[in-house]
Amino acid sequence: MNLSQIELLRILQENNFSLSKAAEQMHIVQSAVSRQLQLFETELGSPLYERQGKRLIGLTPLGMRIMEEVAAIDGAKRNIRTIAADYLDSQQGILHIATTHTQAKYFLPTPILRFKEKYPAVKIYMLEAAPELLIDKLHNRQADIAICTEKIAEDETLMLNRCYEWHHAVVVPKEHPLSTGDITLERLASFPILTYSFGFTGRSNIEAAFKDTGLKLDITLAAADTDVIKTYVRLGMGVGIIAGMAYDRTIDRDLVVRDLSHLVPSSTTKIAYLKNNYLPLYSQHFIEELLLAARELKA
Repeated sequence: MNLSQIELLRILQENNFSLSKAAEQMHIVQSAVSRQLQLFETELGSPLYERQGKRLIGLTPLGMRIMEEVAAIDGAKRNIRTIAADYLDSQQGILHIATTHTQAKYFLPTPILRFKEKYPAVKIYMLEAAPELLIDKLHNRQADIAICTEKIAEDETLMLNRCYEWHHAVVVPKEHPLSTGDITLERLASFPILTYSFGFTGRSNIEAAFKDTGLKLDITLAAADTDVIKTYVRLGMGVGIIAGMAYDRTIDRDLVVRDLSHLVPSSTTKIAYLKNNYLPLYSQHFIEELLLAARELKA
């Protein structure tokens, strides 16, 4: 058994068990891949793959269990490289951040600017995606840190830091009936609603607020992007329910904002990263900047 054989198992997994693609990625001939796999299975005394002729079609129960160890070994190799790079020069590197549009536009600018003042040589790559895909990007090593509200608390392999709590708000044109008077669930339910797609920016909390009231929420438009919601509010299509922080008092001065903290449960944005993933010093300092910005929101 050697590291090359273990690496072969990982590459086969990434390429849907294709021997030809694994050979291409490893820059060797396919017969050499087959030979290494045969030697490894002979040493273990049991096949790791289900086969259909010469084609690999899946993992055996033993193969599934061994792939868990292969993933751990691959993680250790990555950590070793990261630790060494951090030791040699902790002032430069690449920080991959997975987040949603709302966080990227309305929360992250301040901590990122502060971070870049301290670490000008660190490159930042921001990956915007749906919340459930943010978790995938962490596991696929496409992202080092994820910043999100929905879904992210459901994965036990993640280390989570509570970042900040926020509330939803209603936005309407100035002449709209909801621009004045008390805001109640009954009044909201009497108008078409424009809000986030399910799984985005606290949508589940909006649903929860109406769940036990017997009121039906008429969501006529759902989008992942707050700016899209505000655009169609301006066109008169309905009442917008957005993250309160997404209302800009300068840009959105043509709209009236009304707080919904008394009606819709608060949402908590979290910072997440893999428990077994070594974070370089600059990544740790970036998390500190996020938490500082979060404390300032409360002040």
